[in-house]
Amino acid sequence: MRTHTLPHLADKAYSMFAIIGIVVVFGAIVGGYLMEHGKLLVLMQPAELVIIFGAAVGTVLIANPPSVVVKMLKGVAGVFGGNKFSKAFYLENLKMLNEIFNFARKSGMAKLENDVEEPAKSQLFGKYKSFVKNHHAVYFVCDTLRMAITGGVGYFELDQMMEQDIEVHHREVAAPVSALSTMADSLPGLGIVAAVLGVVITMGALGGPPEEIGHKVAAALVGTFLGILLCYGLFGPLAGSMSKINDAEGEYYNFLRVALISFIKGTPPILAVEIARRSIPSLCRPSFTEMEKACKGGGAAAVAPAA
Repeated sequence: MRTHTLPHLADKAYSMFAIIGIVVVFGAIVGGYLMEHGKLLVLMQPAELVIIFGAAVGTVLIANPPSVVVKMLKGVAGVFGGNKFSKAFYLENLKMLNEIFNFARKSGMAKLENDVEEPAKSQLFGKYKSFVKNHHAVYFVCDTLRMAITGGVGYFELDQMMEQDIEVHHREVAAPVSALSTMADSLPGLGIVAAVLGVVITMGALGGPPEEIGHKVAAALVGTFLGILLCYGLFGPLAGSMSKINDAEGEYYNFLRVALISFIKGTPPILAVEIARRSIPSLCRPSFTEMEKACKGGGAAAVAPAA
């Protein structure tokens, strides 16, 4: 078996996991319903869905600015993406940090000034395209190095600045999760609203054929069903998954913080990246041998067979 395909397969499986979960939720509910000889057409109530989902979207628009709504939509899309924070991702970052630290140690911190001012045009940063595309990570690293180059700021103060930056970023990425969670929490109540409207319509149909009254009662009950299902079976879990992605991103910024502060303290480059490696979560932490091979020029691809 060719083991170097395993990281790719793991990322692909992660990207499908949310879809599989949704299929399992709806498949189990529909399957159990059909086992009890239920009729699917009874559950097809577009008007109830418009009331519940439309009102839920309205609550999001009322409570959040457009920027948070856009981030929420991107966050939901990100749940169905691959696992960005993989072992190969961290290996590439370890290699980049080791190269930057060695350059600064040999040539002096002042030589990094042009690189941190224009990282996209830098020979040091430019070769790591995925890092350069992550604008917040670029600012996080380059702003810290810029402060270290100018001098006059101790490593303790720099550490505090990085922690504050991480905290601010965490609050920003938590806002879309909170918006989606609030929307999910509103769905059961809105389902009751739809059910009450269905009862009102049913009351107006009293005296008519029993079949018509039964159909309207069923439609009203479907409103409650949809509200609870969408809350606990779809949007609530999506918000939970978004939160876990944010936690993984926070762990990545903490990894960068540990590496930077270790080097600024005067730790040799290879030891600084080793200290940073120890801060990586165990599920995606490369071994010391893998990190050493990557830092010597092999890159993440060269150590993938050992993953």
